[in-house]
Amino acid sequence: MNIDFPPPSNGTYNNAGSSRRLAAYLEHEDLERMEKGIYTEGFFNLTEENLYKSQVVKDIDNNKAQLLKTDAKFYAIHISPSAKELRVMGNTEQEQAEAMKKYVREIFVPEYAKNFSKGLSAEDIKFYGKIHFDRGRSENTEGNMHCHIIVSRKDQSNKIKLSPLTNHKNTKKGVIKGGFDRINLFQQAEIGFDKLFNYNRSLDESFGYYNIMRNGSISDQLKIQELTNSLQHDDMNSVSQTVNLVDLGSSSVLSIFLPKIHGENIDELRKVEEIKRKKWNPGLKR
Repeated sequence: MNIDFPPPSNGTYNNAGSSRRLAAYLEHEDLERMEKGIYTEGFFNLTEENLYKSQVVKDIDNNKAQLLKTDAKFYAIHISPSAKELRVMGNTEQEQAEAMKKYVREIFVPEYAKNFSKGLSAEDIKFYGKIHFDRGRSENTEGNMHCHIIVSRKDQSNKIKLSPLTNHKNTKKGVIKGGFDRINLFQQAEIGFDKLFNYNRSLDESFGYYNIMRNGSISDQLKIQELTNSLQHDDMNSVSQTVNLVDLGSSSVLSIFLPKIHGENIDELRKVEEIKRKKWNPGLKR
């Protein structure tokens, strides 16, 4: 699962003004699909679907109390399942789209809310999602369904500022309280996906593996590659579903991979890995 936050720009992702340009871009494939007689997906939020762009723009643009002219008014999020993940989400585009909406509503947005450490729930987040079925730069002819999300900088009450791009995490003092824990979001979103769709994720397609291979030391990268090669398929699945693989820079990286952990207390294992967590690269994408 690749989840990323496109950085603000002077073009489509300019978030200092109206969301109209981004919302219009998110409708770009609809006309072509309608001309071919293929169904399209309107915008959706936590409880509604088939919403019009005009409603999205109005709702996002009016939710900006006390924000300065140059402040971010909203953020964009991409959620892109792998081909293997898509296969467990459904056999048709429509089935996959319904599964994606279920995942966004039941897993991703609740985890997004929790990671601000402000006691927020999914109901506090003002967002609109849009399902796309084509990736313009992809060479694949199928398996391209993904989701774009526009999420307001302010919560539903229009009182609390929320930034998923902040480098603060669970801060108690200073001007910024709470912050945002992106690495935990990526982990929990992956765990939630696997539980929701009963997905048997292998070690080498897990967030932790990707994280170490991208940001870990050469030593840790070699260790995890050796571990991946040595584990049997069933054990790899068991490990990846139970343990968070984020012990970057540690000389004991192998200690967080237990080849035989069937029946272990998953919550306890997660608590251990929470303690082990290191600082990370805020630009990380998975």
